[in-house]
Amino acid sequence: MDWAFLFAVYFVLWWITLFAVLPFSLRTQDESDEGVTLGTSDSAPEVGRHHVLRAFLRTTLVSALLLGAYMLVSWATGWSLADLPVLVPNM
Repeated sequence: MDWAFLFAVYFVLWWITLFAVLPFSLRTQDESDEGVTLGTSDSAPEVGRHHVLRAFLRTTLVSALLLGAYMLVSWATGWSLADLPVLVPNM
């Protein structure tokens, strides 16, 4: 496998995983003890509590595990993304 291809797969996995991981450990203003800030929604994140760095670290770890699983399956079975059927015919 080419390194550029693996980087592209990792990049796509990372972004998909980020949106799956982002809601974890998020506390809304409605759940906080301080109440809701005037002019914001109840579901807005709690003021002053940043969890983005933790979400990025979790995303990186999960994406690396998923890429490792893809590489293991690809190595063990010989299957790769190139084996997927093409939905658009060649013209």
